[in-house]
Amino acid sequence: MGLIGLELWWFLLSKPKSQKAVAASQGIQEVTITVDGGYEPSRIVVEALKPVRLLFDRRDPSSCLEQVLIPDFHIAVDLPLNQVTAVEFTPKQVGNYVFTCGMNMFHGEIRAEALNT
Repeated sequence: MGLIGLELWWFLLSKPKSQKAVAASQGIQEVTITVDGGYEPSRIVVEALKPVRLLFDRRDPSSCLEQVLIPDFHIAVDLPLNQVTAVEFTPKQVGNYVFTCGMNMFHGEIRAEALNT
């Protein structure tokens, strides 16, 4: 029963943790994502039309997490173990963009919102 309850919570009730990107040097929005059994945080909020730098800190040795894909931006980057890898792009419009591991087992989301004026 406990295992069934855990599975139900994991798949139905757990919500991905969200983090808003912070402005780094030269107006680039930046977030560090820990890659360890998935992505933490798995939901990133950025402003559209501003450059974004995602810093993937891979700690998990599994082969599934050796690569990150962001299809909408034509990005496929290898993530060396125990290193931080920067991925940069600029969302040109408001919307949701997914990122996945190389085997499409782990997922994250980038939410590009309208500029704050």
